[in-house]
Amino acid sequence: IITSLVFLLMVVTFPISGWFALKIVPTYERMIIFRLGRIRAPQGPGVVLLLPFIDHWQRVDLRTRAFNVPPCKLTSKDGAVISMGADVQFRVWDPVLSVMMVKDLIAATRMTAQNAMTKTLVKKSLREIQVEKLRIGEQLLLEINDMTKSWGLEVDRVELSMEAVLQPPRENLVGPLATMPPVPGLEGPDGTIQQLAAHFFSNTLALAGSGTGAPEAADSMETVNEVEPPTAPLLATAGTARRKPSADELLSVVESILSEALVSQVGASYQVNIALPSGAWSTYFIDLSSGSGRAGRGVPEGSPDVILEVAEKDLQDLFLGDLRPLTAYMSGRLQVKGDLHLALKLEELVKAMKQRR
Repeated sequence: IITSLVFLLMVVTFPISGWFALKIVPTYERMIIFRLGRIRAPQGPGVVLLLPFIDHWQRVDLRTRAFNVPPCKLTSKDGAVISMGADVQFRVWDPVLSVMMVKDLIAATRMTAQNAMTKTLVKKSLREIQVEKLRIGEQLLLEINDMTKSWGLEVDRVELSMEAVLQPPRENLVGPLATMPPVPGLEGPDGTIQQLAAHFFSNTLALAGSGTGAPEAADSMETVNEVEPPTAPLLATAGTARRKPSADELLSVVESILSEALVSQVGASYQVNIALPSGAWSTYFIDLSSGSGRAGRGVPEGSPDVILEVAEKDLQDLFLGDLRPLTAYMSGRLQVKGDLHLALKLEELVKAMKQRR
């Protein structure tokens, strides 16, 4: 009855209603019409009649189109960090499914392509990615089509594009704490925070060994003189639980190597915000911008050049080697804000620690 009344109203008001009721659909498009909420068969090409007030319509382009997957940072099987993107070509083969099954067709397909690319590339080495780009693209094509065929969409081509190699592959992914993988945007070639932790733990081991009557080497005796021994050992003997170090204990190591020469080489200030389990934040600073440098609790004078944000548990896991820094950065558990060039200058702090030791 409603359809008949609307059609009669359109005939009575013709030709004025013709300007709104008649639509021209080109050959490469189809028009999907919802009449009173129910979908009809695709209309077009040619002239299509729409009933005012009760018809809602949407055009679907059947031509081959393309979109790009934005470059994202990935870690390959051999530990290389790369920036990889992709170009995807697709076409709609079923206009009705493309409208009914997914709201934003391109956004959903882009997300599917990015997830498939990430899952595939993390299982391959850097050399395999560079040599087998075409074969990997064909594999991604099949995986994406398995998901998008129910959307009325078919992917015709996937072409991978490597933007840059951010970090070369490593031969030994699980090595000593001093050679743990660096955090992009924060660490130097050898990993600044990890080298600080390795230096601190080596001192603690030397102190623990001296209590058992074991002979100490000359360099171990010098290390003991540099840092005052903590009230309780951070690394217990075999068979006992290992106590995780506090931020204050690590800070004491940094304070022992501050000098005017180090300030002249770095010339920047750093702020570390630590999220405590209670929900509060604890802030520390390392100011290497003037004088002989300073380190302690709170914020540096003026605006810091680099700000690090990390949860206390994640910071402890980083120091103990239970959490890979690259994993923490990629998962968002370690946040870096500030000048990347100044952040990399922390490597001078590590060099000074090596010379002092």
